Amino acid sequence: MLPIISGLSLAFTITAVDPLVLSLNMPQVSRALQVPPDIVGFLGGAATLVVAAAVLAVGSLGDAFGLKRMLMLGLVGDILVNLLSALSPGYTYLLVMRLLDGLALAAVLGVSLALLKVSVPAERRPAAIGIFMAIEMLLCGVTPALGGWVVDTVGWRWLFLLAPLLSLIALGLTARYVAEPPTLQRRRVDIVGVSLVGLTLLTLVHGIAEAQNGISQLQAWLPLVISSVAGVLFVLRERRTPDPVLDLSLFRSSPFTVAALASLTLNFIVAGFSFALGQFGSVIMSLPQSTIGLLYLPGTLAISGAVILAGSLIGKYTPRPVLITGLLVLVAGGLLMAATAKPTMPLWILVLATWLTNLGSLVASAAVAETILSHAPPGKSGAVASVQPAFGMTGYALGPAVYLLLLNFFFQRQWLNDAEERGVSATEADQAVDATRSAMAHSPGTTGYDPGLLRQSGLDLGLDFTNGLRLTMLVVSLLPLALAVAAYLLIPRRPRPTR
Repeated sequence: MLPIISGLSLAFTITAVDPLVLSLNMPQVSRALQVPPDIVGFLGGAATLVVAAAVLAVGSLGDAFGLKRMLMLGLVGDILVNLLSALSPGYTYLLVMRLLDGLALAAVLGVSLALLKVSVPAERRPAAIGIFMAIEMLLCGVTPALGGWVVDTVGWRWLFLLAPLLSLIALGLTARYVAEPPTLQRRRVDIVGVSLVGLTLLTLVHGIAEAQNGISQLQAWLPLVISSVAGVLFVLRERRTPDPVLDLSLFRSSPFTVAALASLTLNFIVAGFSFALGQFGSVIMSLPQSTIGLLYLPGTLAISGAVILAGSLIGKYTPRPVLITGLLVLVAGGLLMAATAKPTMPLWILVLATWLTNLGSLVASAAVAETILSHAPPGKSGAVASVQPAFGMTGYALGPAVYLLLLNFFFQRQWLNDAEERGVSATEADQAVDATRSAMAHSPGTTGYDPGLLRQSGLDLGLDFTNGLRLTMLVVSLLPLALAVAAYLLIPRRPRPTR
């Protein structure tokens, strides 16, 4: 059974590692390709945005055409697209490649957990999920450090070779050990529903990115209005079509609903945190990318052991207490950053905050997976299991954009207050910030704020940016806290046995 779990977990992990290493190294990529500031967040979440839109359809297609066949197709696609991404001549080309990579990752993510469900007996599934998530943690701990070393040593283009190497191994294990489960009678794919999901998410992320320049501008509020309308139309469509891409009746179950929202929140926090960590570590602390990647490595074995234990506890006590514990650990990681972040903070605090974030997300993810998989009827494992990655990748796509929006908003408030206290006009301060950003964007070898550029205005942008980060982490930490409360109130306890 271990080779089956290993192959499927490795495939599942690729969908996290692929966008993670890009987010952590985005400062180098964006400087090299001269990515406009309002495109950075969208570029970082482009692949996951496509995954979120397409993964529901992939789950249904996997049930009809073969789960194993769909997984192997996605792995091959990921290899090809990443190799092409390494040749990017500009950010527009890379953006197209990231969108195509999203289709490949959707095929992988949409069926990995479904194959685990049909390949492992129900009574052994919680423990298998623990091992599944532990392998993911090991790889997510090692690959950021490896990615940072690759960028510092041979350049950012070689970053796109990491995912293909993992995909080749997953492809071999899947082909050798994973059996193809029986398929359902082929049914229609809800193309309209998939299109509405894609339109909803695409316009939402675009609107959030444009909101950095002011929510009142047409480029910001129009996409958000379109997103809202498309979202409403999607719900109406899914309630009436005989073959919905998302079975809304599943959400009548409060545990399923809480689990789906938890999947969104966990990935939102993880993706946003990695993006913010990459910006803060590179821009403020002037850390090399290899050092930023190493922040994920310490404690990896401990987290893997904790996730395996979580799987056993789920089988013994139900997912409810494990989910709540994971969410509260995630809150602790965010609050630690909110309380301690500063330009000269010790690295061990960054390591601890990263460790808590990974620990909480992986432990909670194990509980989410068991809750959602337990609702899958025979023959529809792909359709139901794909709900978790659909919500998860929605969060992963939104994370960088929302974190960047909040970070820029709070950063602006901070440097305006800084300017007022120092007697500097808002116009002069704005010019100093623009000059600094422009210099950093067009100087690939530059890291950190250049004090010489700021001496004319007297601003301390490093401290202003750090305070903006602290406020951002404080705000986003409210999300897992609210969800932990919802899980406590809405998910029933296991009934006590009667004597």
